[in-house]
Amino acid sequence: MSKVLVIGAGGVSSVAVHKMAMNPDIFPHVSLASRTKAKCDAIAASVKQRTGQVIDTYAIDAEDVPALSALIRQIGPRLVVNLALPYQDLAIMEACLQTGTHYLDTANYEPRDEARFEYKWQWDLHDRFREKGLMALLGSGFDPGVTSVFAMWLKKHKLRTIRSLDILDCNGGDHGQHFATNFNPEINIREVTAPARHWNKGQWVETPAMTIREQFDFEGVGPKNMYLMYHEELESLARFLPELERGRFWMTFGDAYIQHLTVLQNVGMTRIDPVIYNGQEIVPLQFLAAVLPKPETLGPTTKGKTNIGDIATGEALDGSGEKTFYISNICDHEDAYRETGNQAISYTTGVPAMIGAAMIMTGAWAGDGVFNMEQMDPDPFMAMLNQHGLPWTCKELAGPLAF
Repeated sequence: MSKVLVIGAGGVSSVAVHKMAMNPDIFPHVSLASRTKAKCDAIAASVKQRTGQVIDTYAIDAEDVPALSALIRQIGPRLVVNLALPYQDLAIMEACLQTGTHYLDTANYEPRDEARFEYKWQWDLHDRFREKGLMALLGSGFDPGVTSVFAMWLKKHKLRTIRSLDILDCNGGDHGQHFATNFNPEINIREVTAPARHWNKGQWVETPAMTIREQFDFEGVGPKNMYLMYHEELESLARFLPELERGRFWMTFGDAYIQHLTVLQNVGMTRIDPVIYNGQEIVPLQFLAAVLPKPETLGPTTKGKTNIGDIATGEALDGSGEKTFYISNICDHEDAYRETGNQAISYTTGVPAMIGAAMIMTGAWAGDGVFNMEQMDPDPFMAMLNQHGLPWTCKELAGPLAF
């Protein structure tokens, strides 16, 4: 059984499905489903034009477990690739359990009514997946995903231990809009406005959102302000790198983005609790997401590069003392658009989703239960990054970040 069902029809899904169609030896039959079938049809038309491959499309409410289970039984996929919203993770996992289907996603579960994303709810399903002989692979995007694999590749090939780890996510692209997010606006703004947390000596240290800022000179982009944030791979890295003393996540934002976001927060537009307007209940952040430019529409105008990677310090594998390595990928927005019709933020998440799916489909990664990327052999995944549009480099630095 070599079928794959992809759920979700945004920019990340578009990239993943295009890349699957470019590898028909691994993905000979791809189906695509989302709440709005027209979005699936548009992706399928682009895939047909670019690759000649035919994608089946369906309409589905991913939170309707009986309906989704029926669709999975109808299609008969070996793997469900969840590229929908993280609110829907648990429902899709339940449908996979009910139908005996492997599962993959790119972002961990988050309740709709609370900006709190963590792995607990999905880790709690480990025994159920194990008992059914199924694999659930969590976080197969770039961050989380590639950044976790980068760390484990360094642990396997360069460092006996990783004492400190900094993940640096830089988007040096310019889309020409006054204010727009490069992935789902609702998820992006919930993530950015949440309190920052980093791992330090066995505990989480929390600070107010967007209050700790440093400047870093990114290759291919230049100097950028980056802000300390919480990101979900810190939770799994702290679990699977027991020697980790300090783990931090940094993301770059321009001054205009910060100014717009501050105003939107001040006037209540980033609230996730419902308000009554004209007798109807609406969530301000969901309304804001509806009026902002859709990330999948930004591809034609976005120029510049992304640079995402890990800086890790620890005991060298060869016994030569403490060393620091910087492993990263640079992706060009215009190159990504030419290949798939999507900008680089979607590309850098969609390609790893395809590669994670390939790991399961080919048997390169296997296991019964719920797994994070850190638990898998990094080598075959790293090889596919080089082959499928996200080449990486690794260089030694003089030492860890000075801040």
